[in-house]
Amino acid sequence: EGSTTESSGDIEKQELEDVSDEDEASFHDTKEHFTEPAVICGSVRGAADHADNQKENENQLDDVERMHGDTEDCYSRYAQIERRKKLPDPVEKEKGVSLWSMIKDNVGKDLTRVCLPVYFNEPISSLQKCFEDLEYSYLLDRAYKYGKEGNGLQRILNVAAFAVSGYASSEGRHCKPFNPLLGETYEADFPDKGVRFFSEKVSHHPTLIACHCEGNGWKFWGDSNLRTKFWGRSIQLDPVGVLTLEFDDGEIFQWSKVTTTIYNIILGKLYCDHHGLMHIRGNREYSCKLKFKEQSILDRTPHQVHGSVEDLSGKKVATLTGKWDDSMYYISGDFSGKLKDCNPSNASLLWKRDKPPPNLTRYNLTSFAITLNELTPGLQEKLPPTDSRLRPDQRHLENGEYDRANAEKQRLERRQRMSRKLQENGWKPRWFHQDSENGSFRYTGGYWEAREQGKWDGCPNIFGEFNEELVDSSE
Repeated sequence: EGSTTESSGDIEKQELEDVSDEDEASFHDTKEHFTEPAVICGSVRGAADHADNQKENENQLDDVERMHGDTEDCYSRYAQIERRKKLPDPVEKEKGVSLWSMIKDNVGKDLTRVCLPVYFNEPISSLQKCFEDLEYSYLLDRAYKYGKEGNGLQRILNVAAFAVSGYASSEGRHCKPFNPLLGETYEADFPDKGVRFFSEKVSHHPTLIACHCEGNGWKFWGDSNLRTKFWGRSIQLDPVGVLTLEFDDGEIFQWSKVTTTIYNIILGKLYCDHHGLMHIRGNREYSCKLKFKEQSILDRTPHQVHGSVEDLSGKKVATLTGKWDDSMYYISGDFSGKLKDCNPSNASLLWKRDKPPPNLTRYNLTSFAITLNELTPGLQEKLPPTDSRLRPDQRHLENGEYDRANAEKQRLERRQRMSRKLQENGWKPRWFHQDSENGSFRYTGGYWEAREQGKWDGCPNIFGEFNEELVDSSE
């Protein structure tokens, strides 16, 4: 079996250097290419061919929606939970604050250690944001099904689409998720999606979040840390950690996330971009390399992603192309550097982003993200006292109670100062353990069993009142 654990910076640097000039020049607007009659196989065709193309794309969209629907039908036997469609109306009027005025003295520093007013937060935590990567988990259900049928190529194509889809929710999102307290947890039980997710903050410095998710025939887990740097006009976020996907038949895929940069911190329209190389390594027949193109100032086609699937011999057997905020397509064969010469009718749609909700706020949360902090009927009584939904500053922000949210955030940040002392004194995560060899965190089990029995004896009330003198003594 091939190794799935290589993730060093040297390997990634070499892979980026291996991308040829021809590959670099191949980036173009895939949405235009696959929906407009401008260039098809290198020639201009008539309106009839364009109509056929449009019909083909509509059929592909129907196919994706149908496959998505088929997956949902698999879980229709479960009770359907009615989830909210919008956030609560704010109680208070928002007070604008200049981001530059808050961070101008921290150029070149790690911004995870900079305390910002609650105005710069969105009403979800980093633990909940991890679950956003599972919004399109039906792609993994589909990958599992293809693998069972012996179609390994379709399996990795859907895994690649899933790896890209996790970035779609970041478009237009300019607020920072809440930094969890040490020992803070989050659960997401979505029987209608066939997934059960759990995450915990397992380290304060460095900030580490571990997660574990179980689906239909697959498990997904990982731990992550963000190295952040502020360069004056931009903020760079470099993810550290490996994500692992294991199917019940033993096939494993691993990958690391690409770099995210937030631009125009001082002047101009704030926007984020994801760029770099993502290498999805499999332990069987296929692997995949995806390049997220970095957006330039004059770029007319931002958010482009291109890549290919290779077999064990290194032969490129499929080409992927798309945009991380819109859709991903694949074409059988090697079309690296020559996608413009490809007939769009040969491209098959793998994934299409869901439409945004009608009731947008300044947070620009997706329909899925809007549900993550919701306390559905009967849920609060089942949660441990460490769950993010019970965090008071986050709840006040969601309700638009900004003054109360700020006061609570400052109170909890004072409590957070004890976390380093707790770690130094031997504090251990409740639900994850650290591998002594590679340092990664794995779920130990027992959370859902404790939830079933309502036994949270070992879970402290981390959001409650505390002795201020303990904070002073820990500094």
